[in-house]
Amino acid sequence: MSPLEILAVLGAVALVVARWLPPAARPRVTIAAGAVLVASAIVLGSAGIRWQMLPVLAGAAFVLPFALSPLLRRRTGRTVWRARWWLALPGSVACVGLIAAGPVAAWAFPVPVFPEPSGDFAVGTRVVQWTDPLRPETFTADPDDRRTVVVQLWYPAQRSPAGAQRAQYLGRTEQEARTVSDALAHGVGLPGFLVDGVPRARTRAVFNAPVDGAGGRFPVVLFSPGSGGVRTQNTAWAEELTSHGYVVAALDHPYDAAAVVLADGRTISTAIASSGDRDRDDELAAGWTAVRAADLGFVLTQLERLDRGEIADPLAGHLDTGRVAVTGHSIGGAAALQAARQDGRFDAVIDLDGFPHGPASPALRQPTLTLTQAITPATDARYLPRLTEALGSSTATSYLLTVPGAAHLTFMDGPLYLPPVPSIVGSLGRTESPRVVAAATLAFLDTVLRDGPGDLADVLPAYGDLSVRHPDGSR
Repeated sequence: MSPLEILAVLGAVALVVARWLPPAARPRVTIAAGAVLVASAIVLGSAGIRWQMLPVLAGAAFVLPFALSPLLRRRTGRTVWRARWWLALPGSVACVGLIAAGPVAAWAFPVPVFPEPSGDFAVGTRVVQWTDPLRPETFTADPDDRRTVVVQLWYPAQRSPAGAQRAQYLGRTEQEARTVSDALAHGVGLPGFLVDGVPRARTRAVFNAPVDGAGGRFPVVLFSPGSGGVRTQNTAWAEELTSHGYVVAALDHPYDAAAVVLADGRTISTAIASSGDRDRDDELAAGWTAVRAADLGFVLTQLERLDRGEIADPLAGHLDTGRVAVTGHSIGGAAALQAARQDGRFDAVIDLDGFPHGPASPALRQPTLTLTQAITPATDARYLPRLTEALGSSTATSYLLTVPGAAHLTFMDGPLYLPPVPSIVGSLGRTESPRVVAAATLAFLDTVLRDGPGDLADVLPAYGDLSVRHPDGSR
């Protein structure tokens, strides 16, 4: 909660408590509490009151007439009447309960606070939009429509002045952030107001900050989000990687993402949906995965052109496109596996709890890290066999890391703003969830892209239960 929200809660509670104080203290406490509450409510109202504050204000509105009535009667010389304690007690308890519902709701659905990146680099970010002239858009009937993707880049940047405005979460503007937030909520059947704190959040990056030119050339990490997910869904992870000297390029896949706001202001909503038939859904998912994999290959081509100066951009000459990892969450992880099979320019693969879709051939040739939640009886029985098939034929070493206490949404920003229910976001907590996921992936990237010291078989067990598969089939 913000300081003003906390003041409003304290003022409301003090109004209730004033009834039970000694008579001499009641007027002073009532006036002070009322002043704090009213001032806080006015300021919050001008900035936009979050729904979590409504029960607080309702509880205060209920108790306010009873708190002010004795004061007004005393000033006019009328007899002061107060309800007997056994009549006042139930009302006071009800009001305190109503007021307490506000902080509880704010704790369950907070404005996300992004962790401070631990690396040496400051983080800059910006958004680009590219159209592939060679690929028709398969989600529309227009034969002239070409596939367009929106990409957010996080890059090592120069330190910004103190007080520099940090980047909006979920979008370039607050309006875009609200559009995306509402679409994400709608996609999982929630009313948008429940997560109204999310588009208010600010990340740790600064939009369009100057590139840290002294850092040399930076390895590149491409990222594909989960089904219905958006490019910003792993912002905490992207900022942590960037602070350690990587450039992260996260994609919006139009007609798959919940909402994609294009440069011309148009919003493209998701056009994919489950059929309810498992075999048909497998076929559909394989097709969607193939489109995503092609998007990833296209974006890598654009980044190569950008680095060569064929696309005007401040990052030209700073991308090490000879050291590239392709990553993704959920179906984005499946897309990363497919992209790596099809495109030898990718040097490493990270699959964040992604169920493999599509063909398992040709064999993977890149080192691969797969992070999964714990396998339980509720897990799709096909998951491990599919994953084993995808990794088992690899001609490079693969690492399967099962993270205890993780759930499917542990591997994105969800723990920062969703209710801390273990079945939804895992049990690692809002601080530990992003730390574990980023630390494990950084250890892998530093080793396979930068020839870092140490053996991953010794390092990765610090983050979960590790299974290593070598090209000769040994473990």
